[in-house]
Amino acid sequence: MTSLAHPQAARPKVFTVFDAIDLLDWKRRIFALYEEVRASPDPEAAWNLWRDVRESLYRTHPQSPVPPARRDRYDDAFYPYDPAYRVVADVADGAPKPGTLPASTGGTFAFTRIGRARFTLLGDAYELDLSWNEGYGGGVLLAVADETSGSETYGGGRYVLDTVKGADLGNDGSRLIVDFNFAYNPSCAFDSRWACPLAPPANRLPVRLEVGERAPGL
Repeated sequence: MTSLAHPQAARPKVFTVFDAIDLLDWKRRIFALYEEVRASPDPEAAWNLWRDVRESLYRTHPQSPVPPARRDRYDDAFYPYDPAYRVVADVADGAPKPGTLPASTGGTFAFTRIGRARFTLLGDAYELDLSWNEGYGGGVLLAVADETSGSETYGGGRYVLDTVKGADLGNDGSRLIVDFNFAYNPSCAFDSRWACPLAPPANRLPVRLEVGERAPGL
């Protein structure tokens, strides 16, 4: 979850100490929420908790990516949970490949491709790039697009992992837990003032991921 806003997201013209304190509070809540998700023995129950807490934060928190005028009537929009879309991915190492990811506002963000997540989904094998945020603090980003992107889901793709902000589903030994039910919209899907990294072309899956968050308003 970004603030569920990205660290490099656009800020108000005047960013005060009170804004900073609000952002710290948001981050603490998100990190704590994902800790509960990882600890739960029931992925679907954890997903329901995640949605409930997330919806409350989006409606009430000063750091919500939803514009203030729309917060009180915000309702999240998700496909139903489907356990078939929870996979455990093998992580393939490789020579780091410095590069960029496209930004929602134009331009790019500096990221390095550090490896690949390889998994089987509904009987077919796929792999996705794992990107390292070159901003202060680092962090792994797994952003994905699919055949619903731009129609039923946000066109720039959705985030499954964004560890610099606490969106971390954990691992099973050296393997990475990838649950597409937890795929969520970057902040720019709600408000274009946010600048968010988008899914790279290599991470567009040739399937319909009918799980996770839908486009706002659907």
